[in-house]
Amino acid sequence: MIRFLTFFLCLFAVTTSAQTIRYERSQGKETATYDEIIAFYQQLDRQYDEAKLIEVGPTDAGKPLHLFLLDPDRRFTPTAGKVTLLINNGIHPGEPEGIDASMLWVRDMLSRKTLPRNVLLAIVPVYNIGGCLNRGVSRVNQNGPLAYGFRGNARNYDLNRDFIKTDTEDARTWQTMFQTYKPHVLIDNHTSNGADYQHIMTYFTTLKDKLHPAVAGYMAQTLQPELDKALTAKGFEPVPYVNNFTDTPESGFPAFNDSPRYSSGYAALFNCIGFVVELHMWKDYPSRVKGTLVFMDEALRIVGRDAATLIRNKQRADEAVSTQTEFALTYKLDRTKRDLIKFNGYEARYKPSDVSGLKRLYYDRTAPFTKQIPYQNSYVPDVLVRKPNAYVIPQGWTAIIDRLKRNGAPLQPLPADSLMTVQAYYIEDLKTAQRPFEGHYVHSNVAIRKESVQIQFYKGDYLVATDQPTNRYVVETLEPQGIDSFFAWNFFDSILGQKEHFSAYIFEDTAAELLKNDPALRKKLEERRAADKTFASDAEAQLEFVYRHSPYYETTHNRYPVYRIE
Repeated sequence: MIRFLTFFLCLFAVTTSAQTIRYERSQGKETATYDEIIAFYQQLDRQYDEAKLIEVGPTDAGKPLHLFLLDPDRRFTPTAGKVTLLINNGIHPGEPEGIDASMLWVRDMLSRKTLPRNVLLAIVPVYNIGGCLNRGVSRVNQNGPLAYGFRGNARNYDLNRDFIKTDTEDARTWQTMFQTYKPHVLIDNHTSNGADYQHIMTYFTTLKDKLHPAVAGYMAQTLQPELDKALTAKGFEPVPYVNNFTDTPESGFPAFNDSPRYSSGYAALFNCIGFVVELHMWKDYPSRVKGTLVFMDEALRIVGRDAATLIRNKQRADEAVSTQTEFALTYKLDRTKRDLIKFNGYEARYKPSDVSGLKRLYYDRTAPFTKQIPYQNSYVPDVLVRKPNAYVIPQGWTAIIDRLKRNGAPLQPLPADSLMTVQAYYIEDLKTAQRPFEGHYVHSNVAIRKESVQIQFYKGDYLVATDQPTNRYVVETLEPQGIDSFFAWNFFDSILGQKEHFSAYIFEDTAAELLKNDPALRKKLEERRAADKTFASDAEAQLEFVYRHSPYYETTHNRYPVYRIE
């Protein structure tokens, strides 16, 4: 009897511990540690048949990425007629509202049996495990909690810049998860930076101009307006993410251009609606947690109600992308269009700094205001490209091939050696960042020329078809002018380095013989000298000109090694 009572008391203690979290025990002053987060979800897995905690794969921290699945049908896999909502928490663990809000939210839904039957709810308890373990007070501009995780992962990468380049084990595992569950809607929970204002709730969505009209129309005309109305009714009147870091917000600001390096931009490549929720950093932590919980709860309600519409819209978009012929690689803000939105702010004032004695900005919370301010939410394609019938990638580019496979691109190995006529890009010009960004010297403003060439390919090289739903991912990563293409992220930098050259004192005689035997080349040289006085006075430049127009110049220099079959 004593042994049974001891066992019961131990069980009761475990159960009770799982029912309350650090956030509650500290009256909203603290956020859960990594071990507490995982133990909490493990307990719910044991306690409820409708809940399942799985290990998706490895991370740079040496611990597995977990995914918590809620399904009243207990299947825990994508099924026909069921919409998938993916919640991502702790990509920046110093912004932990989503971590605590999700724990409170799922505990309540499970205990009250309120899971919608037509939604598979998938929650990442904490994505950036290395950052979560690196607990401290690094976000000086944030009002609580007392301690929290760090922005960088175990290798100091910002995971919300890694959705295309996937330098981290974390991102590779996350992509595998995303492609397995193929969500219709993604919510990525964050805390804002920047100006001060009255709003607790800000967020941005995937740019409407990037999505297929069926998906974008529902998002902009139904989902967002209803969500905004519900949030306002519950005390969290939202405003678009305040994308303004150079001026005060009342001057207006544009919608955030979420390129594919970000979670919502990556999701858009697969016709998934993305929400990035940004609770205001200087509001008290309990208000931020509650706001995050309300956002998720209202989004789940609407998604569950409109499950059939979401499923149908994504199917239509996937089918359309399979046959789409033209794709945007970059977008620019359409400055001719703007809306006026209600903004609840604080007057921006200036006073002498106690540090420097010079003028400093501050926001006067004793002087709130409500104004209509300009908001620009229209983007237009800047660089467009027509897709080829297929791409060809030599098998040696394994980093690219691995990424394509992980994201569902259909790769067909060549069954035999083949001499093929293809369209090849040559890199004519580019700009390269002077300092590394997330481990890369990123390329931009890439200028290309295209030539028809014969290339010898070999058995095991890959054809990539462009008649399938992953076309946007394939085109935007493989076209070198894409803002987040694999070329932009330095995966092909080896082609930019010349491997052979000449010794001038030897090549002088060879070049003279080339010009003697090739009148057309001599004419090109003379025309260039006549047009460019600097060139005409530079013997080395003229020798280089002849070399580059000779059969000795390597054909692979600056030739982009992903080829187009048109």
